[in-house]
Amino acid sequence: MSTIRYQIVHYRYQSRPASRNLLTAAELARLARLHPEMLDCFVDWGLVDPAESEPELLFSETAVPRIWRIMRLRRDLGINWAGIGVVLDLLDKIDHLEREIAWLRKQA
Repeated sequence: MSTIRYQIVHYRYQSRPASRNLLTAAELARLARLHPEMLDCFVDWGLVDPAESEPELLFSETAVPRIWRIMRLRRDLGINWAGIGVVLDLLDKIDHLEREIAWLRKQA
């Protein structure tokens, strides 16, 4: 009997976007290969946050890899939508702590 193992790929997000190019919801859905209604659900569930909400929703370019991560967690690991939110929060905290450790090591 073989065991299926999944590797979790850790994406590194910059603390701020590399550029201030913002994407509309339609552009983000197209780039992320996601149905626009599903993107609306992600925003409603708090999985993806818009950078600006007035006069229309605009998203940072970093939302594309975040959506890919969301879809991978759902498809490959079978995590439910609520669980994905928890996993993303934990991964964001790990990333923040790793950056803080790196900063502290530079200070020493």
